[in-house]
Order: sequence, then C-alpha cells, then structure tokens
Amino acid sequence: MSINQLQFPLDFKFHIGTLSNDFSVTDASGQSIFYVREKMFSWRDRIKVYSNSNKTELLYELTSNKLIDFQQTFTITDASGKIVGKARRKTLKSFWTATFHIYDANDNHIFTIKERSGVVRMLDGMVGEIPVIGFFTGYIFNPKYALTDLNRKELMEISKEPSFFGRKFKLDKLADTEQNDELFILSYMMLLIADRNRG
Repeated sequence: MSINQLQFPLDFKFHIGTLSNDFSVTDASGQSIFYVREKMFSWRDRIKVYSNSNKTELLYELTSNKLIDFQQTFTITDASGKIVGKARRKTLKSFWTATFHIYDANDNHIFTIKERSGVVRMLDGMVGEIPVIGFFTGYIFNPKYALTDLNRKELMEISKEPSFFGRKFKLDKLADTEQNDELFILSYMMLLIADRNRG
C-alpha cells in the first residue's frame, strides 16, 4: 500500500517495554503499516522507519544534522536515498509551544507543525514535578499539534491519547493532503521522537 493511500486516522503507539525509543503505526483498519525506531547511542539522532517490527524492509530514514538539539534539522530520505524533505525544530519558539518547520527537498519552507496550547505545555511541566500527582499528567494533559500550510490552513492534527502508561497518539486528516501525506506523516514521526516526554 502506498503511503498516500492510507486509511485515516492513524494510531501511533510507543513500546514502553523496550530499551530503544520505538513505536508502531496502524491505520484505521488496524493494519500495521510502520515500525519506527530511533538509533540509540549514536553521535547524531537517527530515526529508521521500517515496514514492520521484524525490521526486514527499511522504508525511510530521518537523520539529524547536529550533534545536539539546537535548531536541529532532520533530513528525510527514502530507501533509495532520495530526499523527501526536511523538518526543523524552531528552538526559540519551542520554549512556549513546540514549533517545527517542514521543508521540501529544495529547502523551501512549505508547512508548519505547531503545538496548539502553550498552557497545556506549561501545566504539564509544572504538575509533572509534583510527587504522586505528577503521575497523572499523562492522563490529564494531552498536547495537540496542528499542521498548516503557509496560509495557516489546517491540514492534519496529531493528539496525545489519555493514558497512565506508554504513549499513544492519533493522527487525523483535516483536509485533502494526499500529495503530501508522505512528508507529513514522516515529519510527525520526527516530532513524536523529539517531544516524546510530553503528556
């Protein structure tokens, strides 16, 4: 199945029982479509996207351009090494709400992913530090991230699902985005790895 023919919404579920930072993606029919794994103990952040948990078929790779997380840009390539696009965290803006700019293969800024509520981010950080009560932040404070074009038209949204353990997210399509689904989904994968400790 082509990445541009997936059935939405998509479900992203982190695997809390593994040493690595990985998650699976299923479509609306419950079919497993991706297995995403962050390479551990690497000089640069590197995220590999496989067709399944057996990791027999590598579909995409997201590679950071920096050794540390400051204005970090991930280059997204397919299995043949062709650049699909790039995703960059806007560090200064991300202090209040997480913001990521999405670029095409020619480095043109074409889309933006932004966290909807800075208040949720602030409360999540504050309450999370309180003994015992902080345990429940994963069920109460659930961030949402909207993807927009340069005219601020909303195209997709990913939201954290309430849960005490693990991390579950749901990706919804808000408009016709078929020609860019590949870039959008891969950019959201990078966001979840980068912001995995939220909510």
